[in-house]
Amino acid sequence: MDTCNSNMTPHSSRSKKHKKNHRRSIHILAVLIIIFLFLSLSGKLIAATLPDPYVDVSDLYSPCSILTDMDSGKTLAKNNSDMIIYPASLTKIMTALIAIENTDDWDKEISMPSDFSSLYDAGASMAGFDPGEKVTARDVLYGIVLPSGAECCIAFANETAGSEYAFVGMMNEKAEELGMHDTNFCNSTGLHHPSHYSTVSDISILLKYALSQKEFRDVFTCEEHVSQPTSIHPDGLFMESTLFSAMDDDSVTGGKILGGKTGYTGDAGLCLASLAKITGREYVLVTAKASGSPDDQPLHVYDALNVYDQIGNANISNNRLAALLQFLPTT
Repeated sequence: MDTCNSNMTPHSSRSKKHKKNHRRSIHILAVLIIIFLFLSLSGKLIAATLPDPYVDVSDLYSPCSILTDMDSGKTLAKNNSDMIIYPASLTKIMTALIAIENTDDWDKEISMPSDFSSLYDAGASMAGFDPGEKVTARDVLYGIVLPSGAECCIAFANETAGSEYAFVGMMNEKAEELGMHDTNFCNSTGLHHPSHYSTVSDISILLKYALSQKEFRDVFTCEEHVSQPTSIHPDGLFMESTLFSAMDDDSVTGGKILGGKTGYTGDAGLCLASLAKITGREYVLVTAKASGSPDDQPLHVYDALNVYDQIGNANISNNRLAALLQFLPTT
């Protein structure tokens, strides 16, 4: 019996040792898998949680501002963003949006108002069409946004709603629908009225929504446009973006300014709503109440260049950080 026991002991020991080694291998493999998954997830999390670009808007020429990342929807910086402002021609973003949402045929003809005297008296900016001139709807839209033509606003308001008064009702309904709770429109042009007001936060909401409409984005990002020939303008009417005409160069650090809408009245100051693409991402900046006039230095444009350059520099720094983390495995 003792002999039998001594013969079985080595086999039993080897079996136990084999099972122990097998379990150890499984444990090591499990640990390695956990480490691999941890490093993979860490790499993803680090990439996903790289800081948003830091931007300082506290010292701009424009005392009211808000900057938004279009891709994430995050507000990256703001200053007095809920302060009541007079939006001046930023109003025309809403005018253009309502026109777009109520137009199916862009080749149809729209008649300019028969009398421009009230617009001239108010010092309104004009696209250059003549009273009573028949113009395609597309050209009227470009006239609203690029040269900020007040006659084009009135023409589209009459065409869409029968009167500017009724059209303004549509503008305010849309503002309420979009959640622009600190906004009230009294006209389609942005001419000063004490009850015609908004905030840069509300204008940012409006612009981000409007940019989702292809027709709006196309005209908002256009530098210049020549209208179809008419009997009054047989060679068409040349129109240029008020933003691009105020810039020598649309490039900023890591990208470029894609488009924008300027605004000005004596009470509103210099205003600007713009879109830029920087290191592959789109940003919307709305500023208001900069001092000066369109005949002076374009301080609102300087603010946009300042902010977008800050974004570019910050994103480049963040990308360098991401490059240092590339050694981490990813799945």
